[in-house]
Amino acid sequence: MAGHSGSKRVIYAALAGNLAIALTKFAAAAFTGSSAMLSEGVHSLVDTGNGGLLLYGMRRAARPPDSTHPLGHGRELYFWSFIVALLVFALGAGVSFYEGVIHIMAPEPVVNTKVNYIVLGLSFLFEGSSWLVALREFRQQKGRQGWLQAVQSSKDPSVYTVLFEDSAALLGLIVAFAGILSAQLLEMPELDGVGSIGIAVILGATAIFLARESKGLLLGEPASPEVQRKVLAIVQEDPAVQRANGILSVHIGPEEIVAGLSIEFEDHLTAPEIEACVERLEARLKKDMPQISRLFVKPQTTGTWEQRRKAIAEASEES
Repeated sequence: MAGHSGSKRVIYAALAGNLAIALTKFAAAAFTGSSAMLSEGVHSLVDTGNGGLLLYGMRRAARPPDSTHPLGHGRELYFWSFIVALLVFALGAGVSFYEGVIHIMAPEPVVNTKVNYIVLGLSFLFEGSSWLVALREFRQQKGRQGWLQAVQSSKDPSVYTVLFEDSAALLGLIVAFAGILSAQLLEMPELDGVGSIGIAVILGATAIFLARESKGLLLGEPASPEVQRKVLAIVQEDPAVQRANGILSVHIGPEEIVAGLSIEFEDHLTAPEIEACVERLEARLKKDMPQISRLFVKPQTTGTWEQRRKAIAEASEES
């Protein structure tokens, strides 16, 4: 799992910042009575726990295949990423919304607001530092793709999950500042509760987006068109292959792909010659494309492959 070194660096940076910020926010909320600050403390605490879950998922996903999971445990990372999205929604957004409603129904003026402003300023600085680390890592991963396209095509949820959480945290800090400041200037403590609800909306939207992306990875997403083209080009170079018809692939981890190849072999080949060809293809792909962790080869005519490919395409359009 060496490819995850960058992801772990991003998560460790976020963990260190979020834990310190959460404790500071809780202390400030207890000292000043601010609803928005308490919501921000819950937000940072949830982000801290989520970072721990992502690290746990990465460690679990790195386990080798065994008798109960012959294709490996790579999807554990996708599962824990989905749990992270649920926690952001249930704990982060849920608690913030509840706290905001309670504070609107029974408003209490915020005291010692300077403490809140100092904590929010320091939190923005620390969250911003973590956000920059995640942004740099994600930029390296996305290449020339657009931001949204890169997230939708990414098979490693750990980096963009931290990036979106940190982005939501920065927006939440701005909303908390606006809520506390407006409550002070207008002498309307209810606006502090409105700030909490604003934070809940931000967290809820972030959680829904992350859950949607994690769901796609859990169900199984294919390898990128670039990877598929490269696999087919390698296969087509073998002299025993008449035509590499196509490939069915699915990611079971960020750098683990199970691939099924449809190949039409030369007609004159014997069974041992076909077996030797398959062994050559496995060795070549293992060397040139180590992300292909499992390879299955099916001898098949081009006509049969085209019929099945069209059937799959039609089913996709209907759904």
